[in-house]
Amino acid sequence: MKIRLLLFLWLMAGTGYIWAQQRVKHPPTRPFELSGIVRDSLTGELISNAAIRLNFDKSGLYTDSTGTFTIMLSKADYTVVISRLGYRPHRLKLTLDQNIHLDVKLLNVAKELEEVVISTQAVDENVARPLLGVTQLNIKTIRRLPAILGEVDVLRSLQMLPGVTSVGEASNGVNIRGGAVDQNLILLDDAPIFNPTHLFGLFSVFPPDAVSSMELYKGTAPARFGGRAASVLDISMANPSLDKFKLQGGISFVANRLTAEIPLVKEKVGILITGRGAFNDFAFQWGPQKLKNIRASFGDAAAKLFWRINDKNTFSLSNYYSTDFFQTDLLGGINNINSVSTQYDYNTLNFTARWFHAFHDRLNVQTTAVFSQYRPTILLPELNSDNKVTIGSEILQRQAKTNFNYTPNKAHKIEFGANMTHYQLQPGTLNPGANDRVNPLRVPNEYGLELALHAEDEISINRKTTVSVGLRYSYFMALGPAAVRSYADGSPKSEASIIDSTFYGSGKPLQTYGGFEPRVGLRYTIDELSSVKFGYNLMRQYLQVVSNTTTPLPTSRWKMSDAHIRPQVSQLWTVGYFKNLKNNIYEFSLEAYYRATQNVLDFKPGADFLLQNYIETQVLQGRSKSYGLELMLTKKKGEMTGWVNYTYSRVFNLVDEGPRFTERINDGKWYPANFDRPHNVNMSLNFSENKYHSLSLTFTYGTGRPYTIPNGFVSFQGKAYPYYAERNQGRIKDYHRLDFSWQINNPSLKDKRWIGSWIFTVYNLYGRKNQYSVFLKTQGTAYTAYQLQIFASPIVSLAYNFKFM
Repeated sequence: MKIRLLLFLWLMAGTGYIWAQQRVKHPPTRPFELSGIVRDSLTGELISNAAIRLNFDKSGLYTDSTGTFTIMLSKADYTVVISRLGYRPHRLKLTLDQNIHLDVKLLNVAKELEEVVISTQAVDENVARPLLGVTQLNIKTIRRLPAILGEVDVLRSLQMLPGVTSVGEASNGVNIRGGAVDQNLILLDDAPIFNPTHLFGLFSVFPPDAVSSMELYKGTAPARFGGRAASVLDISMANPSLDKFKLQGGISFVANRLTAEIPLVKEKVGILITGRGAFNDFAFQWGPQKLKNIRASFGDAAAKLFWRINDKNTFSLSNYYSTDFFQTDLLGGINNINSVSTQYDYNTLNFTARWFHAFHDRLNVQTTAVFSQYRPTILLPELNSDNKVTIGSEILQRQAKTNFNYTPNKAHKIEFGANMTHYQLQPGTLNPGANDRVNPLRVPNEYGLELALHAEDEISINRKTTVSVGLRYSYFMALGPAAVRSYADGSPKSEASIIDSTFYGSGKPLQTYGGFEPRVGLRYTIDELSSVKFGYNLMRQYLQVVSNTTTPLPTSRWKMSDAHIRPQVSQLWTVGYFKNLKNNIYEFSLEAYYRATQNVLDFKPGADFLLQNYIETQVLQGRSKSYGLELMLTKKKGEMTGWVNYTYSRVFNLVDEGPRFTERINDGKWYPANFDRPHNVNMSLNFSENKYHSLSLTFTYGTGRPYTIPNGFVSFQGKAYPYYAERNQGRIKDYHRLDFSWQINNPSLKDKRWIGSWIFTVYNLYGRKNQYSVFLKTQGTAYTAYQLQIFASPIVSLAYNFKFM
């Protein structure tokens, strides 16, 4: 007992000595009590084991089983962070000069609206839906992604998804699961978009303020879609408000935009009008001398009239127009025309009329009429003259289709319909204007008619198994007037092998193609949060681009299937595993695919497509195979949202039409396609601490694409000429880039109907000098290799967006 007493006194003395030392060094302050209780914001349930951190220290304390905590602290200013897994953290700053009790309500993340890209109709839709490779993008998330020069870009956001790539920063389109850019069916309110980019691929043509939803089908596509071999991007314009006027827009370094929603008859008729314009090419005058003659501008406009006739009928009329102009003196003349520059002027004009009728709750029909026109033009201003030589072309597509949706019971969702599409191509015209030394030229028009029927049924076999079975039948006729050549058997198609020519009159079928296009999607549910899926898809493509460039120019030649050009036929097999975690806050997916495509087009060595009457003499057809593995993890709710994905993919072509050198590519062996990029990694993170600020980071990495290296050089008359025996045997350097965006919402305006936000963006944050292409320049018998870079330094931009409700 004495020993314990002595030990106690010794400890007290030591403690007193320590306190005495502290009193000498730091005069004591009176401790105050910080206490609180933590609850669920919706249910009021007490939350135990919630972490309380002070001044961002790693150590702290936790709430007890009753959701309360207490701590004694000295007088000071503190930053308090209260967090719990599955809830949004709560932050506050306080001055502790008295006892303080907090009543904190944490927001359950599982009950939040989804904030991130993969946002489907139900929280478990990715697990429950029988189709694979379907992505529904949230336009709210797209606006948060860092964008080049502050321009919100729908198409560029797709490249952050697995299985979606492009050949570079100025590429005209995207490559999806081994498909070429023309193998993507891109629709804006059911009207096709033949050129989806402005300024040769820098920006997409879709007006961001008018887009309401966007679905990408890169796996199993519904049976109602056809005409392309790889994928479908279905973009819908928003319906206008029918009850109140709304206005929104934005100002950036590149373009200005404005969108208005105007009710014409309240609750009955409304119209949406949107426009965007970029006319800042005067900035090139401040750049290097080689840029001073460059001119660039673009604009797009859209309108949508919506009429709610009654409870069972609605009618809408959509219109879209876009225009681009680009001038450069870096590309030189065309066809030996002595021009001082090359000007590209191209535009799109679309109309869509849609009538929806509901017979009753289980059956409805939608009938649609579409008009689409795409006109690319090359202008060549001549030296020492006001004359311009014009080279133009046109695609005109008219379509009528109807689609029925029938739900007889919970086990079936049936869809069936028909469509008819008429194509008219004007491949090229040459108008010399006042130049009498150049002969005018007009390549004959091409005409085609495509008819299709489709039916699809989503069947719930039992609680675990759902299957989607679709069948489409398409029938294509290439129509006259047209002259069709016959070539000698066993000889390459050339001028020297012509043996006959047959003329077909107007409207007469000169060649027909067709066949069934089955679509199958099977989903088996392992449990409520996970499933496995299998899919098969066959699609036919009767309209395609022929090009000898890595990314097709806006003026690239479109070609219909005819007696010599067979339609592309693609078969895609997919299998996937899908898992939701933590109350559907996280989504994980793993998908593998294999695609086999017949009749892909590639160009002969030295091919020339411009103003070519008989394109079959310039191209070869072969096979393509592509395969890949895609992994993606998504966090859809919470203070930090985003995703990370990895794709391994390969694309190879084989072209072997005969024994001659001009009939085969790479000696008839498999070779990588222009857009073959084996490894791709994408990451997007968004931090939203409160409703006033959000920070976004995106990172992308991709293997360099193939390009053709000369096998040697031939010296002739004192000059070196490259010799190419193989195609795509080299690769440019790997691509990677980090972007940053900071969005600041303005909460201080007195007029609550006005919502403003500033967006500060840094594109290519660490200034990576990514290669776009490698090219050679010869001088005498010597040659030098050069690399082309599009954005070789950080690009800073600032944009202001606003809404008036």
